Amino acid sequence: MNDEPESGRRAAMKFSDDPGASRATWVAAFLIVVLTAWFASGLVWPSEAPETEQDGNVQAPITVAVRDSTAEMITEFFVAEGQAVADRDTTIHAETSGDILDVAFDKGDTVSAGDVIGRFDPGHRTAELDRAQAEVERAEREFQNAETLFARGTATEDRVTEARTALAAARAQRAAAEQAIEDTMIRAPFDGRLEDVFVDPGEFFSAGAEVARVVDLEPLTVRARVPQQSLRSLTEGQAATVRFITGETREGIVRFVGASADPATRTFLLEIEVENEDGAIPAGVSTEVSIATGEVAAHFISPAILSLSEDGTLGLKTASDDNAVQFHEVSILRAESEGVWVAGLPDTARIITIGQGFVRPDDTIDPRPDNGAQLAETASGPIQ
Repeated sequence: MNDEPESGRRAAMKFSDDPGASRATWVAAFLIVVLTAWFASGLVWPSEAPETEQDGNVQAPITVAVRDSTAEMITEFFVAEGQAVADRDTTIHAETSGDILDVAFDKGDTVSAGDVIGRFDPGHRTAELDRAQAEVERAEREFQNAETLFARGTATEDRVTEARTALAAARAQRAAAEQAIEDTMIRAPFDGRLEDVFVDPGEFFSAGAEVARVVDLEPLTVRARVPQQSLRSLTEGQAATVRFITGETREGIVRFVGASADPATRTFLLEIEVENEDGAIPAGVSTEVSIATGEVAAHFISPAILSLSEDGTLGLKTASDDNAVQFHEVSILRAESEGVWVAGLPDTARIITIGQGFVRPDDTIDPRPDNGAQLAETASGPIQ
């Protein structure tokens, strides 16, 4: 226990007793004065405000890259998807009823017009023809006798007329019997390929039943649909290139352009005739049709620089002579591996290739030649 008197204790030290305390106070006060003066300087001497469109001033030009482009004359093509179809495709129907006697061709065989594909058993039809032939011979003798007697004056003119009528009836009956025999023959209606044969020897078929199907692939017909806006550029007789999905490419001629639109699609039928003498191209395969429709001035560009207007119109932005942005509506004419050909630009144009996303029509720009290098960032942001 400390017995030292209370008055003799050492007094506790305070921060104000430190000799450097007053110096820190003056430093803090000085900093407050400096900061206050710096904030107030903006009120006394305001800095120049950037020019903005709200003040009615022109915004600082935005740096963009441009490339000079000159239009070239290229061939414009109408291109459409199509399908190859047989020039003629016919199902043969039985002309009579009866049993099939024999079949001369198999499915897949090539036939010529008039070839007998198969026959019905003629049966009683042969006997009918023999009877009709005998009746014709008898009627001919009667007619000759009537004419002889009439010439001698021993027969009347009515007898000659009756004999002539009987002869005509006999000949008609013979013709019907001959046709009945002909109807037993199943003949090819034209040159082609037997796509199917539905009959076998011994089978019974009724008149009107399907017995065979013949297709004609020479020439081949390619059908496509034409939209309304392309109809005027197509005429009969134009040359066409047809690429088949099987890999072949053939030249053809436009044979038919429809004059009445399909009510459902508002498109018109287009038919192209393609030579197919070897029969290598089957009917039904998909095709791509390409028809040259004329020449047009076009620019070759990268599709990456195409833009859309506020209403969704496809176009390109260019720099005018006074360095203002212009928007031109364009249409793509042809696509290639390295770019696309577009129409709608002037013959010569300064196309904005970098920075088109940062500018709008009528904006003032600072165009720089596009040398393939990335431009530096501008006050409005990086050019992309």
